[in-house]
Amino acid sequence: MTRIVVPVAQRGQRLDRALATLWGGGLSRAEAQRWIDAGAVTVDGGRAEGAKKLRGGEALVVTPPPPPVTEASPDPSVRFDTLFEDAHLLVLDKPPHLVVHPAAGHADGTLVNGLLARGGFELDGDDHTRPGIVHRLDKGTSGVMVVAKTAAAREGLTALFAAHDIDRAYLAICVGVPRDGTITTTHGRHPTDRLRFTSRLASGKRAVTHVRVVRPLARGAALVECTLETGRTHQIRLHLAEVAQAPVLGDPVYGARPRDAALRALGQALGRQALHAARLGFVHPITGASLAFTTPPPSDMQRALDELS
Repeated sequence: MTRIVVPVAQRGQRLDRALATLWGGGLSRAEAQRWIDAGAVTVDGGRAEGAKKLRGGEALVVTPPPPPVTEASPDPSVRFDTLFEDAHLLVLDKPPHLVVHPAAGHADGTLVNGLLARGGFELDGDDHTRPGIVHRLDKGTSGVMVVAKTAAAREGLTALFAAHDIDRAYLAICVGVPRDGTITTTHGRHPTDRLRFTSRLASGKRAVTHVRVVRPLARGAALVECTLETGRTHQIRLHLAEVAQAPVLGDPVYGARPRDAALRALGQALGRQALHAARLGFVHPITGASLAFTTPPPSDMQRALDELS
């Protein structure tokens, strides 16, 4: 256990960045964040988030956790389409049902395993479980993702996501027709179901989704575009279900059983939520070039759209 008093010179810095600097010994910002997430760092006796801005003078107590024991292994059998790649980053089209990184119940066969098989990634110390992952898509969600290949690109992309300077649009097949408009709620874990999140909280993080009906579909369904202003876990699925009362077709967590038999059959055939990350745009963190990528829904979602057109 080590006690560190934050110098005034660190005023205004994020906790994760300041800890990496103050600890020394080559501690990366990603590793500092892992320590914070593990509850190994307190600020004036309380637990804090990596994004917390420091004022100087705080007392940090650091108890370094053991290094990660899980190391993902390369798996060339993991397939995905590459949309763009240079020395700094890679943009891909994630297929549905592919888990992004190893976790309980998914030790291998993930996107990370496939990335490691490609090579060319600067890994963070001993942590080989999330090379370059700066955002993720749920297992059942398909579409465009960006992955950093270098530490500098990772820092830059993380800053863009934190500042909400990323253009992200999703297509969803909804059971019901939501209203066009902006949904703004609090966001946090469900108090009794730890696998779910909820907007029905007195306090929490801010979550903002812009909703636009692309076109009504048959059987009371609709094709909807959701543009993210913030990117909370399950945000679109949660907002469409809890607030818009138009859950995503096939959503195993937030969905409702459609009354229409044909809709129920389509959702069962999908075996996942009908949600696709269709557009991703950002400024390249190293070159400064403006990049934008779009992909159509995968074949299973397109079949459902065809059935409802």
